[in-house]
Amino acid sequence: MVVKPFTVDFDKPLVFQVGHLGKGYNEWVHQPIVSKEGPRFFGNYYLELLTRTTWWVIPIVWLPVVSWSVFMSFRTGLTLPQVALSVVGGIFIWTLTEYVMHRFLFHMKTTSYWGNTIHYLLHGCHHKHPMDGMRLAFPPAATAIFCVPFWIMFRLLSPPLVAPALFGGTLLGYVAYDVIHYYLHHGKPSNRLTQDLMKSHLNHHFRVQSKGFGLTSTLWDNVFGTVPSTKDAEKMSNQ
Repeated sequence: MVVKPFTVDFDKPLVFQVGHLGKGYNEWVHQPIVSKEGPRFFGNYYLELLTRTTWWVIPIVWLPVVSWSVFMSFRTGLTLPQVALSVVGGIFIWTLTEYVMHRFLFHMKTTSYWGNTIHYLLHGCHHKHPMDGMRLAFPPAATAIFCVPFWIMFRLLSPPLVAPALFGGTLLGYVAYDVIHYYLHHGKPSNRLTQDLMKSHLNHHFRVQSKGFGLTSTLWDNVFGTVPSTKDAEKMSNQ
């Protein structure tokens, strides 16, 4: 008996369908649908609402937390140069975190029902519908969950006075990441830096999904050798 491959019905909520794709999920999710109209994730109205986030919500929610964190380090004894250095350190930590999460978590290979489902929620949905403007930014509730282990890590591994500013810098890096991410998909870059970032990121989406994991910079792609080459792009274009 020949079992037909599962087919996703785009007229129905997607999240609990994609797990049934099994081994075919990775190929399916990397065949983008270029439309600003995003799919429905859940049948439940409130769950669906939690998956949609406009880009400007990110700075509104998180910049006050960044300001409070930085102020706490300054208030409890760090000098202004020390606070500034800690914030820059946090931003540097974010750039590495961004790269590692994107490469090893967001692009993990999955075949199981729940593995496919979780991956689709984390990042697969963005590769399938890269122009869905309501799902380019990470929902604040999910970000808050990710913040907890970072705060614990900074408290355990850095001096008490430094930890808040270090955390604030990392969170500031994340805010910049989400805002820049939206801009690279929906903005119109007018200078060389943003044009190069857009080219790199869109290459990652539409040509070489296995490389180009840095978004706010290509620093770590250069360090770890994951900058797409011209041959990579040509190979993917011909497939």
